[in-house]
Amino acid sequence: MSMNKIPPFPQAVLEGICRAIGDTNTGLTGTQIGAYLAQEHISDVDPLNTKWKRLYNAFAEFQNKERCSNNILNFIKLALCPSRYIDNKERFDILPERTNQQLAFVGFSIKEDGNLLKIDKASTISDVQIKADNLKQEIEKRKGHHELIKYCKAELLANNYFHAVFEANKGLLARIRELSGLSTDGNALIEEVFSQNPILIINNYISPSERDEHKGFCNILKGLCGMFRNPDAHEPKISWNISEQDALEILGIISYCHRRLDNAQKIR
Repeated sequence: MSMNKIPPFPQAVLEGICRAIGDTNTGLTGTQIGAYLAQEHISDVDPLNTKWKRLYNAFAEFQNKERCSNNILNFIKLALCPSRYIDNKERFDILPERTNQQLAFVGFSIKEDGNLLKIDKASTISDVQIKADNLKQEIEKRKGHHELIKYCKAELLANNYFHAVFEANKGLLARIRELSGLSTDGNALIEEVFSQNPILIINNYISPSERDEHKGFCNILKGLCGMFRNPDAHEPKISWNISEQDALEILGIISYCHRRLDNAQKIR
């Protein structure tokens, strides 16, 4: 489709597109990024950065200079050309879906044939909902525990990712209370449930190595508790600006803890 001059993309949408196309596991290679930027006459201003940040800085510099996003849309068409994914259909299924979530906010969609389609702009979902949807997709892609999905809510990400992680950690402690039948909280709860006379065990708790593993799991829980349940954590840490990557890695630890609790046994 031929295009008139298209206004620059909002910052949140531009970032979302770059995170999708520059994803470490499913996105473009560094070589592809360099080639497509050159083909669309977009300066590669930050080639040594991570892939999504490299893309974002290139796109942002182009928009600031040219006051349009036409070349960026053409870059996206190049990146999502179906013929490039003949041998990797799973990867192609992921990229357009994530990219189209963002393009909807600027009135475009990538069709199955790789061409752009003009659509009505999405107006019922805020930029923060984009973050929530992306976080949910990333958790599902990493096969994170189903208990984490409930914390991928727009209202929890209204300030930053800290609130989703904070609530997920609270949910982990709530599950320990439910499984153990106790009503305490924080380190006191963890100590009582997983101490030397435990209420819950995550293995047979017979051999020295099993007891060491159990103790290590208890220490992981205490670490999470110390990170999020200290006195200062009773007030939301708006100043603690956790990135999406940090949030996913912390949620991965919480996911691991949930999986171990799936097979926990109550022995007293």
